[in-house]
Amino acid sequence: MADSPLDPAELQRAGLRLDVDGAVATISLARPERRNALTFSTWHTLARIGETLPDTVRVVVVRGDGPSFSAGIDLRLFSPEGVPGEDTSAPRDEAFIAGLQAGYLWLRRPDIVSIAAVQGHAIGGGFQLALACDLRVVADDVKFAMKEPALGIVPDLTGTKPLVDIVGVPRALELCLTTRTVFAEEAARLGLAELVVPAAELDSAVADLVAAILQVRPETAAATKRLIRQAPHNTLEEQAAAERREQVPLLGGPAAAPAAS
Repeated sequence: MADSPLDPAELQRAGLRLDVDGAVATISLARPERRNALTFSTWHTLARIGETLPDTVRVVVVRGDGPSFSAGIDLRLFSPEGVPGEDTSAPRDEAFIAGLQAGYLWLRRPDIVSIAAVQGHAIGGGFQLALACDLRVVADDVKFAMKEPALGIVPDLTGTKPLVDIVGVPRALELCLTTRTVFAEEAARLGLAELVVPAAELDSAVADLVAAILQVRPETAAATKRLIRQAPHNTLEEQAAAERREQVPLLGGPAAAPAAS
């Protein structure tokens, strides 16, 4: 594995580990004793990973150490004692939240394919991290839940958009306002998981998916992701025009500026 472009101490403080091996970067949530609970440092460092990711990386895998993907925000951040090493003095305004969201938004970039390898609990911010990825491969013990409303807050880590895109408005509303748990079978039925496998096979299933994606040329993969991402918002005519714009450079014709993802 190649060295991380970030300071290992910075990653450790954030409860993260980053391994870059050629075209594949693996981000591990590495606080299993807290079920990989997330802190402000976690989100800020995730954003730094996106900013410093080597250009050679084509696939990003997000996973969790131990039996859980992530139990969501570390609830000690809401307590008087807080989390050791975490600065809780910043005003909780829109700029502050935008800084946290930046940790998830880059996972949608067209030049990479992001895969969440999810086992056990994926709660709140953990659920939203899985939703931020392009694809989700889940173990058969997965437990998705959007718990923020039970804490008196809303899901604010970019999760409401992909949730609605995947399951529709009524189901998204029901999942968020009941804060109930979605297990593996329902997750597959709702489209929250592209693949469900036994927990012992999660790593190998993700490796097989990564290998298949890497068989596609990088420029073709990026163009395809741009097309698929914009398709829900385009008319048929607009999407046909987008297909033409993406295809001509791949066929060796005059290059066109790609549409925004």
